[in-house]
Amino acid sequence: MDPILAEVYSTVLPAAPFVIAAYVGIWIALFAYVFVLSRRAKRTREDIDALREALKSREDRLKE
Repeated sequence: MDPILAEVYSTVLPAAPFVIAAYVGIWIALFAYVFVLSRRAKRTREDIDALREALKSREDRLKE
């Protein structure tokens, strides 16, 4: 093996667990962020549906 490549591999391979841990951490953070956003979007959708129902019932009462 080329001595330059051997030196590169000797510095890169010991750092591999840290690189893998960093990528795993980033993916976990990304999934958590998407999960939180989806929950908030669901709650917002439910709030909008409740407001529509309230407006519809109010319009129905005003028509009577």
